[in-house]
Amino acid sequence: MPSYVVHLASDGRLPALFLTADALWHGECLDQKCEQPVERRSGKVVFMTVILVLLTFAGFLLIDYFRSRKQVVVRPVLQTAKQEVLPRLAPSIVGGFKVPENLRYHPGHTWALSESPNLVRVGIDDFASKLIGKIEHIALPQRGQWVRQGQKIWTIFRDGKSVDMVSPIEGTVAEINEAAARDPESARTDPYGEGWLLTVQSPDAKINFRNLLGGALARWWTQESANRLQKLLPMPLGALAQDGGVAMDNVTAHIPDQDWAKVTKEFFLA
Repeated sequence: MPSYVVHLASDGRLPALFLTADALWHGECLDQKCEQPVERRSGKVVFMTVILVLLTFAGFLLIDYFRSRKQVVVRPVLQTAKQEVLPRLAPSIVGGFKVPENLRYHPGHTWALSESPNLVRVGIDDFASKLIGKIEHIALPQRGQWVRQGQKIWTIFRDGKSVDMVSPIEGTVAEINEAAARDPESARTDPYGEGWLLTVQSPDAKINFRNLLGGALARWWTQESANRLQKLLPMPLGALAQDGGVAMDNVTAHIPDQDWAKVTKEFFLA
C-alpha cells in the first residue's frame, strides 16, 4: 500500500489532498508523478483506436458488398427492358421494291452485308429478283475462287436464257448457300433472307464498302431503276403492285421474251 507525503503550507495549515485517476503521490515517487497509470491509460486508448478503425473498415466492406449485390440484380433487368423496347426495322419500299437499311448495294442490283471485319454475305436485291422472274438455275463460283468487285460473280438461267450479275465485294469465296443452289427460287422469293448466295472473305472490305450505295443513295438508285423499268412496261408499274405498294414477283412477265436478256443486262451492268 503506498504511503502519502503531505507538505504543510507556509502558514502551517494542512493543504487539501487531491487524488486523481492519473496522478498519485506516494513515498517512492516523492514529489514526482508516477508513470504507471498514464501508461495503462495510453494502452487502453491505442486498443480502443484499433478497434474503432477495424469496425469502420468492416462497415465500409459491408456497404460495398450490399451495393454490389444490388447492382448485380438490377443490371440484367435494365438490359432486358432495353431489348424488349427495341423496334424491329422494316425495309423501305421504294418504287414497289424493298430496300433494307442495313445493307449496302451495288448499282448492278447485288447487295452486301458485313458479318465481321472481313467476312461479307452477298445476294441479289429485290429489284433483281422481280426483274429476273422464275429462276431455273444459278451457276455460283467455287469455294476459294477469287471474285472482283464490279465483275461477274454468278450466272442466272431462265427459259433457256442467261444473264450475268456482278459482285458487290472483292475477295475469296468462303461459303456457298447450298440450299439456294438446290432451290434457286428462294433467291427470288426471299432474296435478303434464306435466298442469300455467298459469303466472301474480303481483306479490303472496308474500302469496298465505300464504293457501294446505302441509305438515301440506295433508295434514290432503286427509284431511278423503277422509273427506267416503268418506261419498258406496257402498263404502269403501280398496276403490277401488290398490297402495300410492293411490286409483283414476276414483273418481266409483261416483257417479251426476246427483250428479257437485253433488259436484264442493262440493269445488272453485266
